[in-house]
Amino acid sequence: MFEMAKLKVPIIAIVIGEGSSGGALAIGVANKVLMLENAIYSILSPEGYSSILWKDATRYKEAAEKMKLTAKDLYDLKVVDKIIKEPLEMNEEEFLEITESIKKEVKKEITNMLKMTKEEIVENRYEKFRKIK
Repeated sequence: MFEMAKLKVPIIAIVIGEGSSGGALAIGVANKVLMLENAIYSILSPEGYSSILWKDATRYKEAAEKMKLTAKDLYDLKVVDKIIKEPLEMNEEEFLEITESIKKEVKKEITNMLKMTKEEIVENRYEKFRKIK
């Protein structure tokens, strides 16, 4: 992750389901983090958190609330830059709509970042971390 933070190319990460464990840490190094509305993103599962905190994995619902792992929570904390809306139930048509939304957002972010110098890309990544609440 330390080396990844120094890359002089833009990094865009997208959380589409469950971003967790060490992978969640790596996702956080991105210049932009996009997240599907119903995805979760945390370095630890709620079961693991409750096992560590209370020695009781059955308190995972309480742990999930405290962890702030939803797209809205993470957007409010400035960990996530954009939430991509999605339906509660998925079928082929909705899946295609979501993939188009993702494609549109990625293109927009790439277009914005292509205007930046290599140094600005690295600085942008650094500043993003400094703004996380």
